Amino acid sequence: MKEKIHPTYVRAKVVCACGHTFETMSIKPELHVEVCSNCHPFFTGKQHLIDTQGRVDRFQKRYGKTEKKAEQPTAPRA
Repeated sequence: MKEKIHPTYVRAKVVCACGHTFETMSIKPELHVEVCSNCHPFFTGKQHLIDTQGRVDRFQKRYGKTEKKAEQPTAPRA
C-alpha cells in the first residue's frame, strides 16, 4: 500500500435528529443523521405498510399469514 494517501480513522460521535447519540469509527469526528435504530419505524415496531393495490393482503392470503380455522371432525366414510 502507498503511504500517506489514506485518511485517518478516528472515533466519531453520531448524533441523530431524535437526540440519540452513540460512538463509532469513521474518517470524520462527528456525524449527523436523520434516523437511527431508536427512532426508525422498523426497529421500534411502528412500521405501517402502505398498500394501494392489495398486494399485502394477497400475499398474506396466499402464504397463510391469516389465522387458521379450527378443523371440524368429518364423518368416517363407509
